Amino acid sequence: MTPPNEPGTATTLDAGWPLIPAYLEETYWWAYVHPRAVALFERQWLVNLILWGNFSRLRDEALDALGCILTGRTLQVACVYGDFTERLARRIGPDGSLDVVDVLPIQLANLRGKLPQGSTVRTVHSDSTDLRFDDAVYDQAVLFFLLHEQPEAVRVKTLSEALRVLKPGGRLVIVDYHRPRWHHPLRYLFRPVLAWLEPFALDLWRSDISAWLPEGFSAASITKEVSFGGLYQKVIITL
Repeated sequence: MTPPNEPGTATTLDAGWPLIPAYLEETYWWAYVHPRAVALFERQWLVNLILWGNFSRLRDEALDALGCILTGRTLQVACVYGDFTERLARRIGPDGSLDVVDVLPIQLANLRGKLPQGSTVRTVHSDSTDLRFDDAVYDQAVLFFLLHEQPEAVRVKTLSEALRVLKPGGRLVIVDYHRPRWHHPLRYLFRPVLAWLEPFALDLWRSDISAWLPEGFSAASITKEVSFGGLYQKVIITL
């Protein structure tokens, strides 16, 4: 189990763990790993542009799916450029808590720099495929544009871990890409861009997220909504 840390600071884990996954180093060094990448992409207008002007709407849809005032423990898996975490933190109730995990120390440091002084958000250096939390300790969790950045094997483990740490009755909210409708102009313009820059993203065009859920997994409910001509999806899994 990951040891608790002081709010607003990173946990201290075993030296050298977790290592930066090879796929991140090889595929996403330009977006998340290199210091210049963080300096470039940490711009609200830029993340909105990347999502074709939909960042704020998708952010708010994810947050609304979690709830207006969040009680208990909330988990965000992976840092996000833009103000997603700051907005999420505002919804944490007086008796609630928010933990954000990421495998990249540079991303955790960037997030702490965005949080207001005295923030109670805890940042945890951990791999999404091995969260090192006990079973059933979180009331809700969110994956915001993470799955499309992961190879299939990593994606399967990430979903398994996120569900494992949720309590019975807990909710996992997922917002990510989806295959647009056949007449959507971005279906043909955006596909080669994704294939070049984000090669794992097209998996979400080919398959439903349910295809990567743990074998034998049974949910109380799974709801799915698509938006912007089908280019984005919101999936809510309730245990």
